[in-house]
Amino acid sequence: MRHIIITCSIFKKYIVSVTILIASSVVRAQDIELTAPAGFDQLRINQPKGKIDTIIYPSRTVGSNRRALVYTTPGASKKQKLPVLYLLHGIGGDEKEWFNQGVPHIILDNLFAAGRIQPMMVVLPNGRALKDDRWNSTETSQQEKSASFAVFEKDLLNDLISFIEKKYPVLKDRGNRALAGLSMGGGQSLNFGLGNLDQFAWIGGFSSAPNTKQPEELLPDADKAKRLLKLLWISCGDQDGLIRNSKRTADYMKANGVPHIYYIEPGGHDFKVWKNDLYMFSQFLFKPVDPSMFPKYTVLGERAATNIRSASYPQVMADRRVVFRTKAPGAQKVQVDLGRKYDMVKGADGVWSVTTEPVNPGFNYYSLLIDDLPVADPASETFYGMGRMASGIEIPFQGDHYYALKDVDHGDIRIKNISPQ
Repeated sequence: MRHIIITCSIFKKYIVSVTILIASSVVRAQDIELTAPAGFDQLRINQPKGKIDTIIYPSRTVGSNRRALVYTTPGASKKQKLPVLYLLHGIGGDEKEWFNQGVPHIILDNLFAAGRIQPMMVVLPNGRALKDDRWNSTETSQQEKSASFAVFEKDLLNDLISFIEKKYPVLKDRGNRALAGLSMGGGQSLNFGLGNLDQFAWIGGFSSAPNTKQPEELLPDADKAKRLLKLLWISCGDQDGLIRNSKRTADYMKANGVPHIYYIEPGGHDFKVWKNDLYMFSQFLFKPVDPSMFPKYTVLGERAATNIRSASYPQVMADRRVVFRTKAPGAQKVQVDLGRKYDMVKGADGVWSVTTEPVNPGFNYYSLLIDDLPVADPASETFYGMGRMASGIEIPFQGDHYYALKDVDHGDIRIKNISPQ
């Protein structure tokens, strides 16, 4: 177990701090696997291997022949009809980026051997819809390259999918077609997938980039998405500077009651995160899913809105459980008093932690009890409640937008002292 400790303040003899715990082993919530295990992306010699092909397809959209890679899970026969995942790369990549850096063929081979995924085909296209689609081309302007990522929607829908469905024995209905990608490709997947729900039932955005449309434009008809989507997966590393794109999308889906998974994991904007995302996302595809379980799928929660400055904890999970971390190495007992008292568990380094049961939505007072002495959590805003100064935590809920700060005209609040006559 590795720990990163951020010290916030000192209370008497106890150092009280917020701590981020990152487990090097697999993280589980009850029986749910929440991260990929060690070795999930390593080649295993003595097991069946899937097949990788390079294809060239004619693109009427671009006006040239284009390349893509095609992977099929091990043992697929020429007559077996497979569902298809279209997996998109980032802004600096091409059809080989996933293959070279994300090793999807190895990840999926290992999952297939373990019986964790359905037989499937994965198509790795070049999401830059240009005649000269090299990422480092000096003959194409940056403006043309940026525009080409949006043009790829037509190439995907009108050219690539039709080519795949003519060349290979694949299932052709939307329920057997998935779209996912990383960074720029994550934005493309959300834009194209949610914009074409008649074509895709499974959609994944991994660390989606700023090309992701604003939520109201991305999904103007939430009821349609509720009817048609089998899975909407939104994921990002907690240290990724682009997490705001994923958060605003997830917040919109939550506010509009669209079932989805918002998976926050330790990490930045890199293939360590994206390989884990593929490992997790692929296991849902083309099989029955239970949306009531979606809130369980996250490694980390979101820092509470009532946290001070950049304090990472407390964190609120999607199912309203709260994760508390505090450091008091000299204490014999530490509890969180949240109406109900939760005993915290002390780690070898003096870090105490607990994950609560789901907490009532809205505002809640709480205190830390250090050897039965109530103190405010230095990581949270302080309010007068519980008969004393205490900490407070805001638990989001569907419909809480009515008191959220919005970009609208604001009234004026003034305080006047009036002397008695």
